Amino acid sequence: MTAPETTDHEGFSHTRTLTVEWGHCDPAGIVFNPRFFDFFDWSTALLCEAATGLPKAGMLARYDLLGIPLVETGAQFLKPSRYGDRVEIVTTVVEVGRSSFAVRHRLLNAGALAVEGRERRVWAGRHPDDPTRMKAAPIPEELVRKFRGE
Repeated sequence: MTAPETTDHEGFSHTRTLTVEWGHCDPAGIVFNPRFFDFFDWSTALLCEAATGLPKAGMLARYDLLGIPLVETGAQFLKPSRYGDRVEIVTTVVEVGRSSFAVRHRLLNAGALAVEGRERRVWAGRHPDDPTRMKAAPIPEELVRKFRGE
């Protein structure tokens, strides 16, 4: 059984380049698959910095957040990336809800799609009964518009 086709909305996007380092690789010099999730996590942080105009610590303070925890992720590995490769990661908001958003990561190696990943994040503020706990909070309207690419 295959997953149903979904059409993502192309919202706010951020692109960065990365040179694959030796520490990203397995003994054969190929990127160890879990490292791509590190790349994607950092790419989401950079996307949020670009959208808010604030470094992550400033964003957390400005919006009184505890974080934007990852609640769902996945990837398709299509082509290997190796030590020394210079890759481009295009991170795009593809869905925005009341208190969560989804991003798609497209890692391009020599212009070809090598890995496609997806994440869902929750906008997490402080729980009103216990400020050490997280609770989903509404994404501020100005960021909803920005994330949607409006």
